[in-house]
Amino acid sequence: EVEILEMDGEADHVHILVAYPPKLAISVLVNNLKSTSSRYVRILNTHLCKQSNAGVLWSRSYFACSAGGATIETLKAYVESQKTPD
Repeated sequence: EVEILEMDGEADHVHILVAYPPKLAISVLVNNLKSTSSRYVRILNTHLCKQSNAGVLWSRSYFACSAGGATIETLKAYVESQKTPD
């Protein structure tokens, strides 16, 4: 029931516009996104496991907000305007 509408970011963070049901806690959503993406990134980049002493790819922190007054198009444009990491 979760849909990633837009995603972009910089070298040290990402911006993700997500549609999800209100019954799902944002902390659970973020945890699932981080763990799934971490596994996928490690599969594609096997050298990452060797570079991290702690064995973690993402930090535990996150920022989430709702934007009830903005349109989806405005939010997508904002996320698209973020620099894509090289």
